[in-house]
Amino acid sequence: MWGAPFSANSRKMLLLGSGELGKEVVLEAQRLGIETIAVDRYKDAPAMQVAHRSHVIDMLDGEALKRIIRLEQPDVIVPEIEAIATHALLELENEGFHVVPTARAARLTMDREGIRRLASETLHLPTAGYRFADNLDELKAAVMELGTPCVVKPIMSSSGKGQSVCRTPDDVESCWTTALEGGRAKNTRVIIESFVDFESEITLLTVRSVSGTLFCPPIGHIQRDGDYVESWQPHQMSEAQLKQSQVVAKAITDELGGYGIFGVELFLTSDGVLFSEVSPRPHDTGMVTMVTQDLSEFALHVRAILGLPIEQVQLLSTGASATLKSSGYSSNYVVSGVAQALSLPRTQVRIFGKGEAKPGRRMAVALSTADHIDIARANAKHAASLLKVEVFDHE
Repeated sequence: MWGAPFSANSRKMLLLGSGELGKEVVLEAQRLGIETIAVDRYKDAPAMQVAHRSHVIDMLDGEALKRIIRLEQPDVIVPEIEAIATHALLELENEGFHVVPTARAARLTMDREGIRRLASETLHLPTAGYRFADNLDELKAAVMELGTPCVVKPIMSSSGKGQSVCRTPDDVESCWTTALEGGRAKNTRVIIESFVDFESEITLLTVRSVSGTLFCPPIGHIQRDGDYVESWQPHQMSEAQLKQSQVVAKAITDELGGYGIFGVELFLTSDGVLFSEVSPRPHDTGMVTMVTQDLSEFALHVRAILGLPIEQVQLLSTGASATLKSSGYSSNYVVSGVAQALSLPRTQVRIFGKGEAKPGRRMAVALSTADHIDIARANAKHAASLLKVEVFDHE
């Protein structure tokens, strides 16, 4: 039990990262009367626009991070992005603060090396072949060993930034440059993965709560340049694939521990299911759950964090999502085409309200439901195509 926000008995939730996913978490928390604090590296981030208050800090600065958390004294700390000084979270957890799901999980999953070694070398889950490199020469050697094509990613990045496909040995230098430019931490280390010839890739949202481990219906998705552009739920797969996916997801989330939702990314191949990545928080591909499920991934996350019971997740409708991305840069922009997009059947739009438009930045999402998944996907893509980010010159 807890009292109203700002009262002596309020319960405080502090988010580290305040983008569009954090915004939905804040809204769900406030529906349950939670006092919310949004933190990010830039002002007026989406979650800051709806939280009770906010702070702007460099979240890779451990001392700044500890200072804000000790000032606010939150009941729960919810990491929402990768670029966080996770060593500070470990220290704060030792002081008695509650990090979601745990500080260890935040540390492991916010760098690709930690989670890949845990999955493959400790839990022996099936993964693509991989190597790590700290410089260009090591990257060249890894590419020679794994062969081309292969995928090169920064150890720490988000939304596919810094990821590229190395198709020939001649691409190595450009892949190295792309990784360095796209990484979000002060780290030059990269992971190189064998190219997976997959039938499809899915997100299996996995919820750990007082009610046990629950799975949402699988979400199929398409990525472009390492970032999701379209998702749908449910994704059609065999019973054997679903069972194997759940075994893999439960193994990795049990090892990470704590309560909350995990976005487990998997490849479905002719040889079985391969583990790809896991995020201990709502997943961007899971925005589709805002229109498909009785409880969205954000509502599930908040319930789990607060120690509240969760019954089996109910799929109310098949549905799909498609994203709107900016093609230009400006802090003076508008999103047009909203009325036209909303004229499509059973379609909704979420505009994130980001202060700046940047090339490739996700600015909104279209969500559609239908009686058949192909219709939902077509409507969502059509709605997203009607939305436009109109960029103006700086004043």
